[in-house]
Amino acid sequence: MTSDRAILPGSATGKVVAVTGASSGIGEAVAARLAGAGHQVFAGARRTDRLDALAERTAASAADSGGGLHPVRLDVTDRADVAAFVETARERTGRIDVLINNAGVMPLSRLDALLVDEWDRMIDVNLRGLLHGIAAALPHFTAQGAGHFVTVASVGAHEVVPTGAVYSGTKFAARAITDGLRQECDPAIRVTTISPGVVTSELADTITDPGAAAAMVAYRANAIAPDAIAAAVSYALDQPADVDVNEIVVRPARQR
Repeated sequence: MTSDRAILPGSATGKVVAVTGASSGIGEAVAARLAGAGHQVFAGARRTDRLDALAERTAASAADSGGGLHPVRLDVTDRADVAAFVETARERTGRIDVLINNAGVMPLSRLDALLVDEWDRMIDVNLRGLLHGIAAALPHFTAQGAGHFVTVASVGAHEVVPTGAVYSGTKFAARAITDGLRQECDPAIRVTTISPGVVTSELADTITDPGAAAAMVAYRANAIAPDAIAAAVSYALDQPADVDVNEIVVRPARQR
């Protein structure tokens, strides 16, 4: 839900950006960086208390740049909810320029653990959530003759490791869908996939399988800050309209 406050115009170069999964980790960092850079950012997530706190923390830097951060409750597994999220941004500003499909979960486990409910959750959030975002924004981008999709995938979209079969499956699919979208879209609609390596976040907190959780302790020993990914997103958005940054992989230097 959003307030009825009118949104002030952004800076001359500011865009209207919708970010999913913005209550923590990469999504939070992306929303904060872009609002501080003069964009009007609609930050979507289920945990609205965290979104409200984020809006308060970024208020001063956003105001200085002509940007703003606007919390919106969002469940990406609900197609109607995602459509309403995108429509909220469009209605309150007159357009939508960027959709950043960032929401994701990572409850890793071996397949023989048979944690089917967790498999379903990953498919619903990581894959259906992405598709819901595309379905919501693509008609607006097409009508405008411009727009930018950004998918936050993972290095798991490039490799598979034990306990990561389903997670990587969703990320391989997200990468494939995003590149298919790029090939099908009008060239005026830009499409970018960002694949982060180990980043400080809450992703590992969703792991319930003891073996997978133990393996993550060593794997995540060398993590980079979420703002490193936010910087990559900002770079892709800041390119001239005729430059489409298709894919970026960002890892900690120690992650091989």
